[in-house]
Amino acid sequence: MIKKFLKDESGQGMVEYILIVALIAIAAIGALKAFNTNLSGLFGKAGKKLASEGNEIK
Repeated sequence: MIKKFLKDESGQGMVEYILIVALIAIAAIGALKAFNTNLSGLFGKAGKKLASEGNEIK
C-alpha cells in the first residue's frame, strides 16, 4: 500500500504547469517594473495622439 502511494504520480503534471505559470508571471511583473517609466511615457504619448486625432475628426 505504501509503495503504491509513493509511485502514484497523478497531479504531478498540474504542479509542474503551476510552477511554469508562476515563473512566467514573476518574469512579466519584473519586466513591467523595469520598463515602467518607458511604458507609461509611451502609452501617455499614444493616448494624447489618439485624443488629438479624435478631436480633429469631429
